[in-house]
Amino acid sequence: MDIQEIKQRFGIIGSSPLLNRAINIANQVAPTDISVLITGESGSGKEVFSHIIHQMSPRKHGPFIAVNCGAIPEGTIDSELFGHEKGAYTGAVGERKGYFETVNGGTIFLDEIAEMPLGTQARLLRVLESGQYIKVGSSKVEKTNVRVIAATNVDVYDAVKNGKFREDLYYRLNTVPLRIPPLRDRKEDIYLLFRKFTSDFTDKYRTPPIQLDEEAQQVLINYSWPGNVRQLKNMAEQLAVLERDRVITAQTLLTYIPMEVSGRNLPMRVENQQKEDFSERDILYKVLFDMKRDMVELKKLVADIIEHGGVSINHANHSQTINQLYRDIDLPNAPDSQFTLQQPVNNNNNGSPYNITQAQDAEEVEESLSLIDKESDLIRKALKKHKGKRKLAANELGISERTLYRKIKELNL
Repeated sequence: MDIQEIKQRFGIIGSSPLLNRAINIANQVAPTDISVLITGESGSGKEVFSHIIHQMSPRKHGPFIAVNCGAIPEGTIDSELFGHEKGAYTGAVGERKGYFETVNGGTIFLDEIAEMPLGTQARLLRVLESGQYIKVGSSKVEKTNVRVIAATNVDVYDAVKNGKFREDLYYRLNTVPLRIPPLRDRKEDIYLLFRKFTSDFTDKYRTPPIQLDEEAQQVLINYSWPGNVRQLKNMAEQLAVLERDRVITAQTLLTYIPMEVSGRNLPMRVENQQKEDFSERDILYKVLFDMKRDMVELKKLVADIIEHGGVSINHANHSQTINQLYRDIDLPNAPDSQFTLQQPVNNNNNGSPYNITQAQDAEEVEESLSLIDKESDLIRKALKKHKGKRKLAANELGISERTLYRKIKELNL
């Protein structure tokens, strides 16, 4: 059976190469009896592919059952899958057959396999390896002939690395991996699916046909559809039932997109409300790095003045800039008067219009990297700025008033 016939038989719509590849793999693996692991996001149609594999296999006349492993409580999943004997646990008033017994000769589809408890995973591995299992509360080994198709919407290999899924079971199930593409990777299929769904629902509810204008079509195609085909179908049903105007605009369509996901999936302007949260040590390190950068820039400026001494520079402005740099850096034991530009008495300084006082000393100034010194200096500045008011100073430093009080006592300020 070719791909187009499979699509018609199982109601699959789309011409995406990724979708065609998935159908082709299902078609090839169906006649065999090996296990298949179907991966794909929620709502992408994994269960449809399990039906394709079963219906095109030699087991098509046998039973088929789909089991959602995530919907069965951990305490009863062993009983659901393998059955139990009377009195096996509280409430077990009689013997019960499990799915592996009732589906003998057919196919069992284990959806959300990654949610299966580790103990049940070990039992499942034994079934896959030897076809044997033991009912809960029994010591008798039972035999079954069941084909297992598993599916999950999570990365099973990551679950293996995190110890949440057995590695041996992963490789046993993953004999043939089958990935179902998400709807956002099938953009050419989105509008076709939407038209099919709206046509079905307008016929079902006997309402006029739904149409999208060009802008609405672009919104529909460019949306990322985190809920995949299931979400698209749900939206089509809402539009068919609720909208009086049967020509849907982009603005109308946007009202059906959940607000909590619209910011992630549409080109919208989103303000960054994230606030930085620095600890005391982070603040000190930031100050130190800023001071180091300012010192390097100051050294470059001094070297440039010495090298290009002949360049005409406004003395007053330049002297003010240099002294302002020193005031901003606030080096220990380095007052504003330590570095000054003086008018030359004569022009014997290699043609330079200025006499650079202590220039070489400025290049050799070593910056103190003591956290205690810098912390003490910052606290003094904050207290001086806010005239001794500890609460305002603490807010300026980004610490609590209690922490500031403790620091003042520790540093003897």
